[in-house]
Order: sequence, then C-alpha cells, then structure tokens
Amino acid sequence: MKRRSFFKTTGALALVAGVGIEKAFGFVPAHNWEKYDFGSGPEVKDRLNQGPFPIYPPEEVVPGSYVVMATTPSKEIVNNYGMGLIVYVSGDLGPPHIIGESLEKSIEDLVKLPFVQKIYMRPDWRQVQVSPGKLDFPDYWKITFDLARQYNKPIAFRIMTENPDVPYPGMPEFLMQKVPYIKLKGEWKGNRSSVRNQKEHKMPRYDHPAYQAAFRELNALLADQFNGNPMVEYMDTFMYGFWGEGHTWPFDGHPFPDDVVAEQTWLKMFDTQLEFWTETPLVTNTQPDYSRVGNAEMLDKTIRTNNWIRTDTIFIENEQIEALSNRPPWIAAISEIGIHTLDRLVVDQGVDINENIIEHVIDLGTNYWSVWNWHNIAARNILDYYEKYPEAIDRLSRRIGYRVRPSWVWQFEKAGHQGIILGMVNDGIAAVPGVLRISIQDENGQVFHSGCLDPGYPKPQGVRQAMLVLPPGVDWKGLRIKAELEVKDVRHPVKWACHQKTNADGTLTLAPTKGV
Repeated sequence: MKRRSFFKTTGALALVAGVGIEKAFGFVPAHNWEKYDFGSGPEVKDRLNQGPFPIYPPEEVVPGSYVVMATTPSKEIVNNYGMGLIVYVSGDLGPPHIIGESLEKSIEDLVKLPFVQKIYMRPDWRQVQVSPGKLDFPDYWKITFDLARQYNKPIAFRIMTENPDVPYPGMPEFLMQKVPYIKLKGEWKGNRSSVRNQKEHKMPRYDHPAYQAAFRELNALLADQFNGNPMVEYMDTFMYGFWGEGHTWPFDGHPFPDDVVAEQTWLKMFDTQLEFWTETPLVTNTQPDYSRVGNAEMLDKTIRTNNWIRTDTIFIENEQIEALSNRPPWIAAISEIGIHTLDRLVVDQGVDINENIIEHVIDLGTNYWSVWNWHNIAARNILDYYEKYPEAIDRLSRRIGYRVRPSWVWQFEKAGHQGIILGMVNDGIAAVPGVLRISIQDENGQVFHSGCLDPGYPKPQGVRQAMLVLPPGVDWKGLRIKAELEVKDVRHPVKWACHQKTNADGTLTLAPTKGV
C-alpha cells in the first residue's frame, strides 16, 4: 500500500478530555519481532522447577530417576481454549441469507460442522445497540449463543464501528445528531454495483466527547455480560476505520485534526478497552498504520498487556507476517482468510488455492484459523469443498494451535518423597498462549502438587521438563496429571493431546508403559 500524504482536517485540536499534544508521538517504528523486548510475559505463579535434573553425584537432584511412562501424539482433533478452527456465522454482510431456509437452520448447519471448534460473529455497532444505556442484540446473535451452548463451542466476536459494505453509517441513530462525520479524501475504484463502490465514505469524529462517552458505555455494557464469560473465547479490539481493522484504505487521511490527535484518541480508546476487558483477551489487528492513527502503538501495548493479535488475510504485507510469525510465544495469533467456493477454485501446479492458504496458515504457526467464504456465508459452500478435498482442512484441524502432552515421565525418590519429572512437548504449530499449569492429584481431585511452566512453554520444538513432588507415603502410580491454561488470571481446562487414553475431565492417569 502507498503511505498516505499528510491530510489534515480543519478544526480545533482533540475534543477528548485528556488527549493532547503533551503526550504526542508515542510512535513505535517497524522492527524485527524475534528477540524484541516485549517484557517477560504474564506473571508465573507457583513456578515449577524446570531443571536441569542431574541424577548422578555430586549434584544428584533426582537420584536414581528412570523413565516409567511415555506418551505419543494424538491423531484426533483436540478442542482446548486458545486454539481451533473458527466458523463464521456472520461477517461484513451479517448472517447467512439462504432462500427457503430458516435463519436458525442456516446458523445451526454452520455451528455443527464437525471440524470447527469455535464460532465467530461480526455485527455492526448499530445492530447491537439502538438506544443509550442498553444493548439490543439481533436475532442471529441470540440464536448463535443458544447453539453455542448446545454444541459446546465458544464464541469470539467483533463489533464493527464502521462497515464499508453496508449503505448505512456505523454509529447508532442516537449519536448521529451529536457526532459529525467527515468525508474521506479519495475514491474506492472497482465494481460500481457494489455498496463499497457506490457509498460516500465518511468517518466519525471519534474524538468527540459524545462519541467517547458512548464508546465507553458500549464497552461497559458488553463487558458486563461477556468479560470472563466461559462462552466467550476472545473479543477483537475496536480499531479505527473500515470493519474496525485499523485503516480506511484506499482513502487518504483520517477525520482527525492531525496525526497526533488521531494517535492519542485511539490509545485512549484502547485503554478504555483494557479497563473493561480484564479477563477475556482482546485481539488486535496487525494492520500497518496506513491511515496514521496509532496502530503500531496499539499493537505494542496489546503485546505488553498479554493480549492477542490477528490478521485479516494471509497474502499481505510482509510487516504483518513478521509480527505474527515472530510474536512472543505466550501470545496467540488468529488468521482470518476466507476460502474459495468450488466455482471459484483456482489450481496451480496441482495445489488448489484453499490448500495453499492452509499451508501458509501452518507456516505462520497460528492458534486459530477462520472457516468462511467472505460475503457468501453458508455451510453448504464449506462442505462442497470439504467433501471433495478434505485433506487440507483435516490436516490443519489436527495441527492448529498447541497440542501438549507429557512425552516422558521419570520417577525418583528423595528424602522419603516420591516425585515425577515430566518431559513436556507440544505437537502443535503454536506455543502455549499463556501459562500452562500442571497439577498432580488423585481420582477424587485432591491436589498433591501444582505449579506452572514459564510463559509460552512447551513450544512446538523442544522438551520442557518440570518436577512434581509428592507427600511422604504417596505413590505416583494411579495418580492423575491435570493441565490448565492461565490467560489473564483465568484458568481454562486443557485436555492432553496424547494417543493414550485420557479421563473424561481431560486428565491423564499415570501408569507404567510396557517396554520403556
């Protein structure tokens, strides 16, 4: 994309209280992400001893230790928090509209797809709030949540503050007489029959006090219902412009008096989101700052507050690929890119475009991948491709995210205590998006020892060892090891991704492995 020429609208400086030039230019320049200092990640409570563990004198930390159990990778889909394939039940044009079919059936057909584990919705602001002080969700939102509970598939969502693919503005009607819209400079060229090519594109003065007050109320109302809600996986960060992605490409400029006001307005709005979304991760787009509104600063702050990141497509600016593929290991990455329907399928040298997309998602090492068809959402479109070419989707559904297991289990005795050392591995394509807590307990749930690995471990390569020590007289055989993922101080159960049988609660019973 071309970098825009500086575009300044007339008018006073920021109208937002507390936003001014004294805090200007917090700009974070482009940089390599590998080894970049984003800090040490989320706090690790009850850190487990992670070695090394010599077995011989003079150190002899675990005298006489030997392997008693070993596991192998699971070949099944593993449904854990912080990972999975996401089916879209609404996108830029809302939910599916299939002639002769009820909305309930159209959405249920999407939700029940066997290879997806999560659900995504993307409504406009005016679709979820009609009047101040309360939320007014559309029918498809309510239907989707009911089906999500029925099929045990959590939901992620974005509320779009502006949407170029609909003829109406993004703000609810109650704001329209209070907050001015500013026409963008430029033209969106293309098919004149589409809404985005016919629409006169404007953006609101986001820094207007009335907009800021309504934005704060919107977050408060949403968070009251969904922050920490076990049915909500994450929420996309509110960002500037089209679809809330952080840009108004291909238009020049923005509606603010200058770049300083734009940057500080959006940093303030991000702080508002951080204030309310204390338990549910925010997911910020890695969109380069084409519109000069502070995206780089928002992205940097997202990482430093242990929230997550995403991209809208896979064949895009190399700057986004750098950020996603070299992110800190404890940060989850979401890849959104629509797949092609059979009638639009392109094949090059024996590889169809959907398979090509999926292989690049694997290259990025993401935690989530979207399953949708852009503006043509329907379960049949997805199934038509899958039934003819299932291999790529099946492969990704069994590799996406993190897939952790105790590959080795060593046993030792010291000072009257038995103990075990776990050799933790990760068969997925992404590191653990948070902190992995491991506990050893009996079948009744009595915990004998519990603690955490360092953030992001185990990674997709290497073995992370950890020691668990039992009380005197307690034997390791028959006990269970449990895993939980801690994200923003909330614990989520994790099922071990091993071929060996796990219990109904996802735990693994310790027992000697024949032949090791």
